[in-house]
Amino acid sequence: MSMTTTPPTQYTIKDLERLTGIKAHTIRMWEQRYNLLNPHRTETNIRYYTGADLRKLLNVSVLNQKGLRISQIVKMTASEINARVVEFTSDFGDRHTQIEGMVIAMIDLDESRFTHIISGCILRLGFEETMMNVIYPFFKKVGVLWQTGSINVAQEHFISNLVRQKLIVAVDSLPRPSRPDAKTFLLFLPEGELHEMGLLFHSYLIQKSGHKVIYLGQSVPLHDLQEVLKSQNPDLCVTALLSYNSSEDIQRAIQSIAKITGKKPLWVVNSFQREIDFDIPKGVHLSTSVQNFKEQL
Repeated sequence: MSMTTTPPTQYTIKDLERLTGIKAHTIRMWEQRYNLLNPHRTETNIRYYTGADLRKLLNVSVLNQKGLRISQIVKMTASEINARVVEFTSDFGDRHTQIEGMVIAMIDLDESRFTHIISGCILRLGFEETMMNVIYPFFKKVGVLWQTGSINVAQEHFISNLVRQKLIVAVDSLPRPSRPDAKTFLLFLPEGELHEMGLLFHSYLIQKSGHKVIYLGQSVPLHDLQEVLKSQNPDLCVTALLSYNSSEDIQRAIQSIAKITGKKPLWVVNSFQREIDFDIPKGVHLSTSVQNFKEQL
């Protein structure tokens, strides 16, 4: 997805609904009945909310989902609300609460809160389960929020880089490949493709299963890919096409890459949210989910 949209400096009630999961009519009712939020107005009399309003409502959303009535929450001080939210987000068995907590950390650019949540999940679930059951659903929500303009570039980059750091540490901690039938996987993103978190996680899964990885990373020109294929002769290639929107663009990209990889199996992972209506070149495999790829390993 493109990251060039101008970030919002103000939030509409629809933004609040998307970010918190609380329906707009419920927010309005809480405003009228409990004076929970006091929306501002532009010079043209259009209602809007600030970042402080959003943070407050995100915290209220967590408490409300954990069973506290709004009539109880409005009587609490800001410090009391924050303390209860921290308490609830320490329940690492509640995936939904963890995702909501990470949304709050992203909005606030709060690294310590994010680290607390993600470290607790890893300790309880393990790294792989945390990625598949917490981080992936979280980023699906981030994608929706980005496309609707509810979050900005800084917030998305902040949280993406924190997850990327965790992935790199996890990959580095894996033992060297030891299985006698180990294959060599060449991982890369084509030129112009910059979103590498998914590829990093696939690298983790491949190495965890005992295979070897040559990781080239993001935006690799095809002529350089060709040189690596000649010199290293990997058994399989893995890529992703996350920034391609049209079926025609996807088709052209796959055909160009397959022409370079030749007879080597090419996995295009976690890339498509639509039906593919063109013939896939021989040797190319489309993986629609991480679980699908993991099963093939």
